Amino acid sequence: MNKEQENNQGLKKDLGLTAAMALVIGMVIGSGIFMKPGKVIAAAGDSTMALTAWALGGIITLAAGLTVAELGAQIPKTGGLYAYLDEVYGKFWGYLFGWVQTLIYGPATIAALGLYFASLLIPFFSFDPSLKMPIAIMAVLFLAGITSLGSKYGGFIQSVATAGKLIPIALIAIFGLWKGNGQILGMSSEAGEAAGMGVAILATLWAYDGWIGVGFVAGEMKNPAKQLPKAIIIGLGVVMIAYLSVNLAMLHVLPAAEVVRLGQLAAGTTAGVLFGDIGGKLISIGILVSIFGTLNGYILTSPRVPYAMALRRQLPASGLIAKASDKFGTPVNATILQVILTLLLMTLGDPDRLTDIAMFIIWVFYIFAFVAVFVLRKKNSAASRPYSVPAYPLVPGVAIAGAAYIVISTLINNPTDTLYALGITAAGIPVYWLINKSGKQQSVSE
Repeated sequence: MNKEQENNQGLKKDLGLTAAMALVIGMVIGSGIFMKPGKVIAAAGDSTMALTAWALGGIITLAAGLTVAELGAQIPKTGGLYAYLDEVYGKFWGYLFGWVQTLIYGPATIAALGLYFASLLIPFFSFDPSLKMPIAIMAVLFLAGITSLGSKYGGFIQSVATAGKLIPIALIAIFGLWKGNGQILGMSSEAGEAAGMGVAILATLWAYDGWIGVGFVAGEMKNPAKQLPKAIIIGLGVVMIAYLSVNLAMLHVLPAAEVVRLGQLAAGTTAGVLFGDIGGKLISIGILVSIFGTLNGYILTSPRVPYAMALRRQLPASGLIAKASDKFGTPVNATILQVILTLLLMTLGDPDRLTDIAMFIIWVFYIFAFVAVFVLRKKNSAASRPYSVPAYPLVPGVAIAGAAYIVISTLINNPTDTLYALGITAAGIPVYWLINKSGKQQSVSE
């Protein structure tokens, strides 16, 4: 642990405001803006409430990002939330988050993205719909193989995809608002009884997911006290404007009920209306590139969590999971573990269900992170902070209240999947007890 602290203290502080803003935007924008508009409208009941849900989801995310950034500035260690919880609450809570990240959040997110990718690829090439699952599996296996050959290959795919993902968003937003002539506000979803704002906001949080990474770079910023809040506010502000613009554009082109009916195909259909068949195909390619890049990013980063846990012998078969490839220097065994868990969750078959499970359980742990800011302030009241969350305690309070609303409403509206997620989380407790009882929780020798 001392060595890790020394390494983090030696981080180069050469990350500027522009780079930090680009990091925020690049990490957040992924598949959600193209996949979720229909579900948000259906859950909210009408177009006005749906747009409100997108705005509220952005506000909660902004408050969350500003709050967790204070933890990142004070605990600039590798591992992000895993390190924060370990530092503030002790090894058990850090372990439990890592367990959830390994068994639920990472695999569920990768499975959902693979299924989203396949669901858009099939109509693009007029494939048989029965090929959805095989295509999703092949996409996951292909990218897992590429990232196992070396991070530089996964990084190359990520760079290309980051540039590509902004093109369809900009074109749909600009031309949809310019050329569309449909009524935007007050249009019914015509989807029967609405699930409620809690479900709608939860769906938007999938689109805003990725913000947790913005605090990870606090130790590498030139002036985190000034630059970090600016990067978060401006970066997430740009994302919120982009998301609201795309939704407004879609509703300006297609009726709200049609967006609901089309579901995951709404963005591509909107592009076809605006730019014709060829133009629509090109935009659809951009959307596919965006989702493929997001899928690559999660496959590249998710195995690092079980790998780090295995190095500390916090998982069963840690000796095997902690082995990295001698030839490629990548956590191949941890990647294989994530792929196996991903394929198991894919059998659920519904990507929206998988994203709800992932978002629910991750926001449970986000609440712990938000409260940790209050704990650290009380514990280290006299210590100087490189960055302090603005408008304390209002902003952390908004983050906690928003997260609690999401968690409670999801428990009420979707008890089966939430109990499923909580059950897997609880299953990690006896594993932790057994590992500690056997005295195995020590670093794996390299």
